[in-house]
Amino acid sequence: MSTNRRSFLTQVNGLGAMALTSLLNRNGVGDEKLPASVTASPKAKRVIYLFQSGGPPQMDLLDYKPHLDKVHKQEVPESVFNGQRLTGMTAGQSSFPVARSVFNFSQCGESGTWLNTDVMPELAKVADDICVIRSMHTEAINHDPAITFFQTGFQIAGRPSMGSWLNYGLGSENDELPAFVAMISNHGGQPLYDRLWGAGFLPSQYQGVRLRSGKSPVLYLNNPDGIDRPLRRTMLDDLRELNEIQFDQIGDPEITARVAQYEMAYRMQMSVPELADISNEPQSTFDLYGEDAKKPGTYAHNCLLARRLSERGVRFVQLFHRGWDAHGGLPSQIRQRCQQTDRASAGLLQDLKQRGLLDETLLVWGGEFGRTVYCQGELTAKNYGRDHHPRCFSIWVAGGGMRPGVSYGETDDYSYNIVKDPVSVHDLHATMLNRLGIDHEKLTYRFQGRYYRLTDVHGKVVRGIVS
Repeated sequence: MSTNRRSFLTQVNGLGAMALTSLLNRNGVGDEKLPASVTASPKAKRVIYLFQSGGPPQMDLLDYKPHLDKVHKQEVPESVFNGQRLTGMTAGQSSFPVARSVFNFSQCGESGTWLNTDVMPELAKVADDICVIRSMHTEAINHDPAITFFQTGFQIAGRPSMGSWLNYGLGSENDELPAFVAMISNHGGQPLYDRLWGAGFLPSQYQGVRLRSGKSPVLYLNNPDGIDRPLRRTMLDDLRELNEIQFDQIGDPEITARVAQYEMAYRMQMSVPELADISNEPQSTFDLYGEDAKKPGTYAHNCLLARRLSERGVRFVQLFHRGWDAHGGLPSQIRQRCQQTDRASAGLLQDLKQRGLLDETLLVWGGEFGRTVYCQGELTAKNYGRDHHPRCFSIWVAGGGMRPGVSYGETDDYSYNIVKDPVSVHDLHATMLNRLGIDHEKLTYRFQGRYYRLTDVHGKVVRGIVS
């Protein structure tokens, strides 16, 4: 059989051969090995990422700034701005008055972590289990590139998401479920796109699978009328033989990716209904997450599913909760978002902990950027808005080899600039991979003549937040 140079190199060196080997391993053939990027002693086995889309305001939630009470309604000093760019939504303002937070902060737990206890009372109860990073910064100032940057390490669409990188690098612990699952709360906000959990230039078998609310959590998973499970198995076996013949001729890795997806869909026909059935959960579970956990599509329900996925060995679970984009009416908007998320987020942490899963599950909570200290729109005693702010913002992490009860990094008195221990998006990615036993500089994939990685040519492990 004749072959061209590209097909030959693809068959010899391509990831398609690895995918075919993976399929053969299920039948007891071959010897699949982890890539060289994986070290021998990971602290975490999996990740649950609670992404708060829209940009939660750091000075209203996690970065206590009492100085703002003293300078409320005063103009932000030019020395604070220091020539930094503003968005088009506020660059034309004639005045930039400081808006203090209307919320009360308290020192929580033995660690004394400062938190907004007005709207996050449940998180306050687990303060000693979390690590608050107050010195995050990013490159993007608008939502879509900023969210894309957090998911893929690059602002422009087209690169693999973090979950896809982990799927590629570590594989799955459970052949009955996808290694990477995404869920979106049924709450409005900035639009989100499927590419945020996509595989980019990796073979498509590494992309995330979205779980939806309703009777069909995964679209097109059920057999059509007239097709039973034995017949489906026969059809897939015949189809795989045809695809293997085509792979031998062409060497396209997408052929094996297609086979892998067919097989995963077949197994998910049994595993997904069992996963989605929460009727066997005791009332104590809903006491942790809240009664909303009984309602498919809510953030609380998705948090409960995240625990169920994690305990079944799913490698990366990504939750998206929208509505944090508070350009106006921020106090009431933040109260609503925290009412939807605080109990479930803290409940998920407690649930993982009491089941012995927190030590091996890395939990991350945060958005794509922060908010400005100056007011956008009208400033009153009880109401204000804030614009996008990439220069500094806060997130929290827990479990998976992260140091508990720690506050890392500092911002200035206006929560506008970082003054100590900055953490970039690439640094966060490098640290997350490190906790999973991966050297971020070695987890690479060759595409169009270049080796790519999640952290691009940047990133360092933040040693101050790891245990």
